[in-house]
Amino acid sequence: MTSGGTSQVGPPFRADHVGSLLRPPVLRDARRRHESGEIGAEQLRAVEDDAIRDVIKMQKAAGLSSATDGEFRRASWHMDFIYALGGVSKSDQRLHVKFHNLAGDLEFSPPGLQVDGKVRLDEPIFADHFRFLQSHVDPGVTPKLTIPSPSMVYYRGGRAAVSESVYPDLEEFFADLSAAYKDQVTAVHGLGCRYLQLDDTSLAYLNDPAQRELVARMGGDPDTQHLRNIATMNAALEGRPEDLTVTTHLCRGNFRSSWAAEGSYEFVAEALFGELAVDGFFLEYDDERSGGFEPLRFVPKDKKVVLGLVTTKRPELEDPDVLVRRIEEASQYVDVDRLCLSPQCGFSSTEEGNDLTADDQLRKLELIVATADRVWGSH
Repeated sequence: MTSGGTSQVGPPFRADHVGSLLRPPVLRDARRRHESGEIGAEQLRAVEDDAIRDVIKMQKAAGLSSATDGEFRRASWHMDFIYALGGVSKSDQRLHVKFHNLAGDLEFSPPGLQVDGKVRLDEPIFADHFRFLQSHVDPGVTPKLTIPSPSMVYYRGGRAAVSESVYPDLEEFFADLSAAYKDQVTAVHGLGCRYLQLDDTSLAYLNDPAQRELVARMGGDPDTQHLRNIATMNAALEGRPEDLTVTTHLCRGNFRSSWAAEGSYEFVAEALFGELAVDGFFLEYDDERSGGFEPLRFVPKDKKVVLGLVTTKRPELEDPDVLVRRIEEASQYVDVDRLCLSPQCGFSSTEEGNDLTADDQLRKLELIVATADRVWGSH
């Protein structure tokens, strides 16, 4: 299967990846020593810098056309960013999220958040992270910045996490949240970012009836929460520069090779694909938890879909013939020239990472590149 006329100009690329990568042991040790006061911020930064230089080289060696910093300066894919927003602080209370894997269940209990002031962007978040990445990629490699979508600020705590004295009307909160993100988008574009990804678990979680029940318990409307989230993201992206490619990544949870939700994209598909003002969708499709490709019938002809067919949750390599066959199945709903291939999620959404080795990770990325070459003749 090879499509015709597939020269790929700009992201998302035929072979791409979501963002987070396994932290090397030396980096994890340095973060632990920094937290205990054994080393200072400058020493930690030096270790991070070395690790990021190495992981940039790894992505190039795998054959990828884009590169991230692996999110090596973060503890998690989203909370480091969210806590950096003005008006948001870490809560004394802890979240309790139940994750599942084939061996059983895991409890994840990170600190919660509280919106105790007007939401704003005091300064561009991850600006130094991006500058370092940008300055170390080779010519022809596109640096990608990944940040959580604005949906995650509300989805982590609901109405109870948003001070009623600060925001008696939730619409004002969502308006300020969109404005802060709009400032962030403008700022990172000014730094030279041309590939921005908004990571969003909420829009995938809401396909799961159990998650919709949770939204109801948190005071939200489970039937319309996805519409609210889409509207907030669209307001943040309104008027963005034409040369900035924005994608979103949806998954159902990724913590130590476990997941939190399941269900086809069908519940959110029509609004998600038809209304969300992004250029491409990174979609989790590595197993039956994600359902079939039928919801892709709502994808407009000017959007790309990055099929997350390669799992980051297990080290076993996928059969390339099966990957090609699944791309063919998806092409019944989205033209093959608008499809791409990636892992289903990051390899290390939190610093703990999934149950794979660095060699497993490299083999997965190489498989994606090789399969993209086979299907499209380029990546």
